[in-house]
Amino acid sequence: MLELAFKGGKKYWGLIIGLLVLMGIAFGFWLWQLSFGLGITGMSRDVSWGFYIAQFTFLVGVAAGGVMVVLPYYLHDYKAFGRITILGEFLAIAAVIMCLMFIIADLGQPMRAINVIFYPTPGSILFWDMIVLNGYLLLNIIVGWNVLEAERNNIKYPGWVKALAIFSIVWAPLIHTVTAYLYCGLPGRGFWLTAILAPRFLASAFAAGPALLILLSLIIRRVTKFDPGREQIQSLAKIVTYAIIINVFFFLCEVFVVFYSRIPSHMDHIKYLFVGLHGHSALVPWMWTSILFMVTSIILLVIPATRKNEAVLAFACVILFIGTWIDKGMGMISGGFVPNPLHHVVEYVPTIPELIITLGIWATGFFILTILFKIAVTVKEEVSGV
Repeated sequence: MLELAFKGGKKYWGLIIGLLVLMGIAFGFWLWQLSFGLGITGMSRDVSWGFYIAQFTFLVGVAAGGVMVVLPYYLHDYKAFGRITILGEFLAIAAVIMCLMFIIADLGQPMRAINVIFYPTPGSILFWDMIVLNGYLLLNIIVGWNVLEAERNNIKYPGWVKALAIFSIVWAPLIHTVTAYLYCGLPGRGFWLTAILAPRFLASAFAAGPALLILLSLIIRRVTKFDPGREQIQSLAKIVTYAIIINVFFFLCEVFVVFYSRIPSHMDHIKYLFVGLHGHSALVPWMWTSILFMVTSIILLVIPATRKNEAVLAFACVILFIGTWIDKGMGMISGGFVPNPLHHVVEYVPTIPELIITLGIWATGFFILTILFKIAVTVKEEVSGV
């Protein structure tokens, strides 16, 4: 089926070339980082995880969010999702690959990643994070490709494929739970030292992932002959609605516990993010924008009339995606490091090279996603005879 990726119109090839250009520019900056070191980034002794890990954290959620399509289809036999399940699985593949690329970028030297394999340390959460991420990637590749190939040949996919699909449903929450454990297992970081961090991560994942899938489905409907289906999009919208409400509720629970307990080391992190601390307030406008976007999206999604209007739904999904990206990306990482355990404020701001490398990795992810979606949509069009 790979040959289908080489068939497309001017817009398709224009997008491919544009993404390749961005990837090439970013690769040049990454080579600079490779030779100079992480000194070209905004990270420091006090903030040792920055924009790269922020993207990694967010994209793990996008990947895990794909299970909200796979679960109803394979486990509850919700036939309607059969039209878009492959899209969710392919989105997960692209998201996990971007996650791995951001880890490589953050390590500085790519060869350091091999140490996790050559010198395994089961007592380290990083070791298990490597296993769950690569395992989830492999599961989605095998299941997605075999299901799509069976559909193209007009045959039923093998039973073992369904077994792997159900196994991936169990595996999906693990990738974000283990990622959360990377942070909440650090006793010196009050902002992350909370048992509700993993549930918060999962709630935001089940909101942001399906929200992006809705946007991609609407784009596919507009630029191709394949229609993912109105019922499918509306079902996803309801999932997104419940998930974002739970995500905001979990955050408010955290705010209550932090300020009711009056523990200064815990309060300072949230103070820094939302009102500033010791004259430092770089993230304050970003965090209030995040809250505004998430609350606005909740209002638009809860009201049936606005949720069923696909133009409004698309807007709600865009601001929800941006809001959760700010909250779980920029806010979650910087908020955990600022202030440091000595209560000193050392702010972090990503540098231009850091931003360009990040843009290049996102472009790589969308390059992979474009090719996978092109194959999937072409097969769908062939099968339906449009």
